[in-house]
Amino acid sequence: MIRFDCDYTEGCTQAVLDALTKTNMEQSVGYGEDAHCENARNMIKAVCKTDGDVHFLVGGTQTNTVVIKTALRPHQGVIAADSGHISVHESGAIESIGHKVITLPSEQGKITAGQIEACVDAHYADSTHEHMVQPAMAYISFPTECGTLYSKAELEAIYDVCKRKGIYLYIDGARLGYGLESDECDLDITDFANLCDAFYIGGTKVGALFGEALVVVNDTLKKDLRYIIKQQGGLLAKGRLLGVQFEALFENDEYFKISRHAIDLAKKLKAGLESKGVNFLFNSPTNQLFPILPDEKLEELLKDFGYSYWQRVDDKNSCVRFCTSWATSEQAVNKLLENI
Repeated sequence: MIRFDCDYTEGCTQAVLDALTKTNMEQSVGYGEDAHCENARNMIKAVCKTDGDVHFLVGGTQTNTVVIKTALRPHQGVIAADSGHISVHESGAIESIGHKVITLPSEQGKITAGQIEACVDAHYADSTHEHMVQPAMAYISFPTECGTLYSKAELEAIYDVCKRKGIYLYIDGARLGYGLESDECDLDITDFANLCDAFYIGGTKVGALFGEALVVVNDTLKKDLRYIIKQQGGLLAKGRLLGVQFEALFENDEYFKISRHAIDLAKKLKAGLESKGVNFLFNSPTNQLFPILPDEKLEELLKDFGYSYWQRVDDKNSCVRFCTSWATSEQAVNKLLENI
């Protein structure tokens, strides 16, 4: 079985594994206060050119929950695309901590500055707004759940609206490396430190065994954040394991090199599918592809390949998701194309 269903089906890069093995018997203090975590923080700050705080957490849902709980008061909610991860793929994690996810209709997985502004304005225009959940944060993913990207101009416009309307902007970067290395991306990692209040650099999907690096830029979110991380079960006792992994990922631009590998193979797969007349539900320039294939063919593919079922398109065809990753081989892509 060759799996294309997600980008975390393998363990970790050899560099990460080597670093974990090399440091395995080291003794260190816990909860992210060790020398490896401190070094990794400094490496990330240097790459992002920021003096923001950096925290290491185990997974994306945990990170999203911690940030949103830190930012919002009990009567406030977070704006997100109707396809956003916190909207549909986190089992109501945000609602479970008492905050409503206010969904907006998305186009190719994206929402606009105009939609966010209209949402906030509509809230306060209602004479009974004090009876309603107050929008206090906007959440977007980069790349989106549909593999699409926000341009620098779009992100600037969104952040401008958020600042004018007095709400936070938080960016889910579970696949940040794959977005940054896309040919269509006009942002670099330093832009995120200037165009939002907090974002995270995904490791789980991009070369680590597990782990995300949360970068908090807005000073008002920094105070007592470790209390919230602990309360939400995110303060890993063996925190060194996260620091060691991010040290390895940010040594010699490893994070960006392995992300580019995934993009190159996604481009090869996309071009191969297009040459066979395959159409796509979303025009994704990243490592997630959404081809529309006959149901009969999809049933046959399951014998040898893993993929994520996305949605029905018509009576005979469905959209599925193929993901490439840092670990995908060219041989695997060739076999998939040959089968199709």
